[in-house]
Amino acid sequence: MLTIIAAVAKNNVIGKDNKLLWNLPEDLKRFKEITKGHTIIMGRKTFESLPKILPDRHHIVITRNKTFKVEDDRVTVINSIEKLMNLIKKDEEYFVIGGADIYNQLLPYAEKMYITVLDYEFDGDAFFPVIDSKLWRAIDSDKQIKSSKSSLFYRFITFKRISDNKK
Repeated sequence: MLTIIAAVAKNNVIGKDNKLLWNLPEDLKRFKEITKGHTIIMGRKTFESLPKILPDRHHIVITRNKTFKVEDDRVTVINSIEKLMNLIKKDEEYFVIGGADIYNQLLPYAEKMYITVLDYEFDGDAFFPVIDSKLWRAIDSDKQIKSSKSSLFYRFITFKRISDNKK
């Protein structure tokens, strides 16, 4: 099962210049708790933006760059969505962690989404796809919370696919 996890500004911005635009420790803690022990799926640029290979997770990196390699058993590099679909097992949960192109390509295959919505608009160059209310329903949502470390307000929302219009 594919599950998307993302932090998204009110205007759907998720980053700029391959970086996050905010520091939200509560979101990072939630990300770690949810993804620990699972496989995380990302594009090459997202992988390269990580400070290190994330512990207690297997990484699948999708890239069109056929010469891109990572010499680490915790990382699998693949070159297509088709190869990804052949790799994943139906009874396991895999987390899609970005970037924008990967979210767009894998959203049609996802069954669930964990979204942190920031109550702020950022100037960015990477955007999360619009969540279609005909396909997705919020099944859990926190009230707006103020970050303990910044002036940002945010909510955690969990979405579940309500339509089987997957590819």
